[in-house]
Amino acid sequence: MQFKHPEVLYFLFLLVIPILVHLFQLRRFKKEYFTNVQFLKELSIQTRKSSAIKKWLLLFTRLLLLTFLILAFAQPFFSAKDSKKNTNEMYIILDNSYSMQAKGKKGELLRRAIQDLLEHTPEAQNFSLITNSDNYWNTDIKTIQKDLQDLKYSASAFRLDNLIAKVNARKSAFNKDIIVITDAVGLETNQTKSFRKEDNVYFIIPEAEQKNNVSIDSVYIQQTLDSFYEIGIKLSANGEDFKDVPIALYNKNKLVAKTLLNFETNTKTINFTIPKEDFHGYASVSDKGLAYDNTYYFSISKPSKTNVISIGDADKSNFLARIYTNDEFSYNNFAIANLDYNLLEKQDAIVLNELTDIPQALQTTLKSFVTKGGNLIVIPAQENNVNTLNSFVANFGAIQFKTATVAEKKVTKINFNHPLFSAVFEKKIDNFQYPTTKTAFGLSSTTPSILTYDDQSPFLTSLPNDLSSVYLFAAPINKTNSNFQNSPLIVPTFYNMAQNSQKTGVNALIIGENQPFVVDALLSKDEILTIKNSVESFIPVQQLLNTKVKMTFNDSPTEAGNFSIFNGGNLIQNISFNYNRTESNLALANPDAANNFKEIDDVETVFNTIQTDRTDTQIWKWFVILALLFLALEILIQKFVK
Repeated sequence: MQFKHPEVLYFLFLLVIPILVHLFQLRRFKKEYFTNVQFLKELSIQTRKSSAIKKWLLLFTRLLLLTFLILAFAQPFFSAKDSKKNTNEMYIILDNSYSMQAKGKKGELLRRAIQDLLEHTPEAQNFSLITNSDNYWNTDIKTIQKDLQDLKYSASAFRLDNLIAKVNARKSAFNKDIIVITDAVGLETNQTKSFRKEDNVYFIIPEAEQKNNVSIDSVYIQQTLDSFYEIGIKLSANGEDFKDVPIALYNKNKLVAKTLLNFETNTKTINFTIPKEDFHGYASVSDKGLAYDNTYYFSISKPSKTNVISIGDADKSNFLARIYTNDEFSYNNFAIANLDYNLLEKQDAIVLNELTDIPQALQTTLKSFVTKGGNLIVIPAQENNVNTLNSFVANFGAIQFKTATVAEKKVTKINFNHPLFSAVFEKKIDNFQYPTTKTAFGLSSTTPSILTYDDQSPFLTSLPNDLSSVYLFAAPINKTNSNFQNSPLIVPTFYNMAQNSQKTGVNALIIGENQPFVVDALLSKDEILTIKNSVESFIPVQQLLNTKVKMTFNDSPTEAGNFSIFNGGNLIQNISFNYNRTESNLALANPDAANNFKEIDDVETVFNTIQTDRTDTQIWKWFVILALLFLALEILIQKFVK
């Protein structure tokens, strides 16, 4: 037991006063009995005995009365077990990712969590609230009530370690109470290691009742026909028993196709055929699960001719003219001596075809060309010096040529998963007409090979970046050294290497991934590009690249949808944004990651637990009651005891 005012206990010395008074009243006197009262002697002795008992009772009663009264003023209490944590700062981490859109017993998980906070957070409680998208530092529930009610879902996936880092960045002399409210989708044990040992951590993990969910994961061009695109829509079904799921395709909000899906496996791809022209719309599926991943927005621009230049001997480059035909490409070949460097920046792809020497000025220009989004294809010459080649390719990434060897080698393996061939083959093939080479350089690269020799060394590999790729062959492919020009592989290989996916493919960026995007636009210094639709408008970070503009979007836009890129009032290009699908599989909830921490059912229980564990047990009222009890007892003794 402890005392809030221990100095009051000095008044216990006052207990000496009633003792002294009592002793004074009990002084012995010499008694003389007169003859006429002799007969009262026995009665007098009996009365004095009763009076002495009464005085002793009154003494003990008054002593206890004063004792309890003094103790009451000293305010005794029993210290709480967590009393040292009374100065802790409160932090609430609230998961507002799209998996919290799932429905629990009382509705959507996020909305229910917000309602619990509004109803059960003490008005006097000061705290900081951290969500995936917003931070509210040093506030209270009344101040942020409107913000909580208007809180939107975040396109960013829930990353507990990132949010803890924000909390830990707040320097303070006090320890922290941290309440984490999340459905634990994507939660990993190693993320919880960011908590400090002195932090007091509570987890509230609401559970979704309905975990079945269908999501549209991607849209891509499956096949390009003369007048049509065949697009592939990839979907995932997380759960079981998905039958007759409706899917529809819209172009500019106009329905163009609709069908029903049955999922025999967890993933399914469905194809639609659309005209080969501008498409600015979305695919939509209906299910009873999460809503955010039921719509996939995408844009396809009407195809324009792809600009390709090859640099090298005209005779060795004739095969390229048969691939890059006039209906789809604007193709030209130049000898190195006749090359106009001003043409290079306007190209989509450049082929270096067996150049024995690459001038330094050309190397610098090609490095800039790749940085701005152009594809570069390098076919080495048999006479190339390895050191010179390595000095050149070092501009683009970690790859090295090794000394050439003279030996016939077969190309026997195709990387069907590489983007270059992902839409070429309907099924994997093991038996095809193997191309061969007579002389080949070795290639050392950390990136996967696209085409591989029978000795597992690369024949064709690539160095991809955010905007473009550099493709490198290990051997010359002229007819003297190789029969690759006669192989069925040569057309899809060179055709796809020249394509710029942002110019000829599906434009569908993921919010938050910050993927660069390049558009053809000639801007003055004072002009900027704006991206907008009917509900949102923003200005991306942009960099002028001569006749192009490179844009990065950070966390914009806030909502998925179809957008357009404008230069003032002029439409430049259509573009679409989607949410990341990492939150779609509700079965990935991992509440076990919080096993080492206190798991509480709701917010009310957390605050009650904190108050109970940290509130001292005050017992001074009991001493007041006891003092009053002995006061009443003294009155009764005075009245009834003779």
